[in-house]
Amino acid sequence: MSKYKVLSLPCSTKELESLNIGEIVYINGTLITGRDAAHKRMIELIEKGKPLPVNLKDQALYYVGPCPAKPGQVIGSCGPTTSSRMDVYTPTLLDLGLKIMIGKGQRNSKVIDAMVRNKAIYLAAIGGAGALLSKCVKKAVVIAFEDLGTEAIYSLTVENFPTIVAIDTKGNNLFNTGPAAFCRL
Repeated sequence: MSKYKVLSLPCSTKELESLNIGEIVYINGTLITGRDAAHKRMIELIEKGKPLPVNLKDQALYYVGPCPAKPGQVIGSCGPTTSSRMDVYTPTLLDLGLKIMIGKGQRNSKVIDAMVRNKAIYLAAIGGAGALLSKCVKKAVVIAFEDLGTEAIYSLTVENFPTIVAIDTKGNNLFNTGPAAFCRL
């Protein structure tokens, strides 16, 4: 069995600094969601000097627009969306205290620089496994921008939500080192 770690939210910077790329991390606790439209709206509020509807300090933000729940479900399918679509907004949010991002795909150099500066991490969730990931969600509540529908900001309570450390607090990037390791085979 692979070695894994369990991260209970909220967590300390020290805990985040102990994580290394390639490690499997199961998340327990409460995280918030946000996709393109929610990010754009948050940045617009920041630019106007208005308060955000959520406190980003020490938060974990999952890039997802969950499907509506079927009867008897907490949430519908909730697989990660492509993180690079949020890259233009992310350094600002990291500078406001965001500590954990969860999504899929690579991040740009400005995001990675902001992650190192703020001691934040990027966790990859498995794309295409949204129905499976939804089973880890124990509670889902819309907390902001309800008019955005599935792109509203939700608070999700999760148990054993599986992720992989894709970029750590030191800027080590699994998207760079992983393929290089296979090329040596």
